[in-house]
Amino acid sequence: MTQTQPPTTAAPVHATWVRPGPLARAALPLTWLATRAAMLALLVTDERAPLGVGGVAHEVHTLYARWYAPLAAGAFPAGDAMWQYPPGAGPVLLAPGLIPGLTYFQAFVALTLATDALVTLTLARTGARPRRSTGGAWLWVAGLPLLLHIPLARYDIEVTALAVFALLLMGRFPRTGGVLAACGALVKVWPALTLLGTPRGRTSREAWTAALTSGVAILLALTVAFRSPLSFLRHQGERGVQIESLGGTVLSFARRAGWSGHIRYQFGAMEYVGPHVGVVASASLVLTAVAAVLLMFWRLRAVSWSPATPFDAALCAVLLFTVTSRVISPQYLIWLLGLAAVCLTSRHTTQRLVAALVVAAAGLSALAYPVLYRDVEAASWTGSLLMLARNGLLLGAAVVSFRSLWKGSEA
Repeated sequence: MTQTQPPTTAAPVHATWVRPGPLARAALPLTWLATRAAMLALLVTDERAPLGVGGVAHEVHTLYARWYAPLAAGAFPAGDAMWQYPPGAGPVLLAPGLIPGLTYFQAFVALTLATDALVTLTLARTGARPRRSTGGAWLWVAGLPLLLHIPLARYDIEVTALAVFALLLMGRFPRTGGVLAACGALVKVWPALTLLGTPRGRTSREAWTAALTSGVAILLALTVAFRSPLSFLRHQGERGVQIESLGGTVLSFARRAGWSGHIRYQFGAMEYVGPHVGVVASASLVLTAVAAVLLMFWRLRAVSWSPATPFDAALCAVLLFTVTSRVISPQYLIWLLGLAAVCLTSRHTTQRLVAALVVAAAGLSALAYPVLYRDVEAASWTGSLLMLARNGLLLGAAVVSFRSLWKGSEA
């Protein structure tokens, strides 16, 4: 009788992690160096306007440097209508003056590049963890240069860095994340939205409590250290309809159809003035309120939280408030790129299509300013259609973002 052998069971095959080779590891830092060198080259030649109208560095050379003197003397520039920033912006704008041997402009750019590098490193290290992705780091490194040299001449990279760090730390260290969110909110308000998607329960309590207490403490310290800390509220409330906003796009086509309004430089931006502009501005405020209600409704109705929900909620919230704003400056895209990059560090994100739309909008934003800004100012067909395409992408991204966030939070 022949004895049959028991069937053999194949040994399970385990996926093994393969360490990237030297070239793969070097790809991201080399891309960062190459793209930032190109951005610096554009910044150096900015006054010669190699692309469009030039003058991109005007804010640092004139505004920031001008504000440095009163800030160093312990006062916010309350009498300057261009000052429209929360009190936390004061220390950020003072920081370049602490670097010896450099002009204010040189020090500002150096600090901005250092912050950019830190954001890149943080996204890359986060993406290298198990069940995470380096897609976020690549989006940041490759997406930011689409805005040409604008990011190096605004302090929005510093603000975005606070939001990025807050989101990435919130899950493991909610108190630290809350403090960073509060710091960002005191610098430029919108980073407070990084708290929106924190999971219910202990994480939210700790993060929100830390944000509230640290925010109040820092605000009190700034009130003691500087005079007129809340003067920005008056100037911010006087803003009109910027030509690059969604409302501005409507008015640009109205201008093509014979509307009698025109453009005026006021409060640091090119804005429309004329009949019915107030109605458009009011409509923007109403839509912003509607966006806030929708986000609160989502927060109350959400049932399921994934590891990426806080990231996705932050991107969605900032998108909604951006598209409904009376102002959509090109540097706003820095915020969206940073938040989209955080989303792409997680394999659970619902915002991949949104991230692609944001990247496309960033490229069109650079065309609108500085490359074709004269067409945008003149409301020519080229300028009007360009703004329609850019703002259409942002509006579409906002709709897709909220829909994806809602569906991802259902039971």
